[in-house]
Amino acid sequence: MQNTRIDKLLEFYNQNPKDSFVVYALATEFVAVGDDEKALTFYLDLLTNDPNYVATYYHLGKLYARKGLEAEALVTYKTGMQKALARKDNHSFAELQNAHTNLELGLDEE
Repeated sequence: MQNTRIDKLLEFYNQNPKDSFVVYALATEFVAVGDDEKALTFYLDLLTNDPNYVATYYHLGKLYARKGLEAEALVTYKTGMQKALARKDNHSFAELQNAHTNLELGLDEE
């Protein structure tokens, strides 16, 4: 099955692998098509190369939680909350805090 969005994003990525938006978009597209392993690779790449890209923490945490890796998800959410606070990004902080709390309480958000 061909995914032209992923193909186009991979072209952009090959031109500039440090473009955080492209890396994030690729990870998100791989989640959308059910390829969590490729998504994980791109999310981890993003954390390495741009640890202040706050949106990564929410989606990576969700991916970990879906894979049953709750401890990793909780740490990811908590780190994301710290990054969001440092950037004064209250919206992202609230999203991450809600996801963290729901996971701790065993509440299913999906």
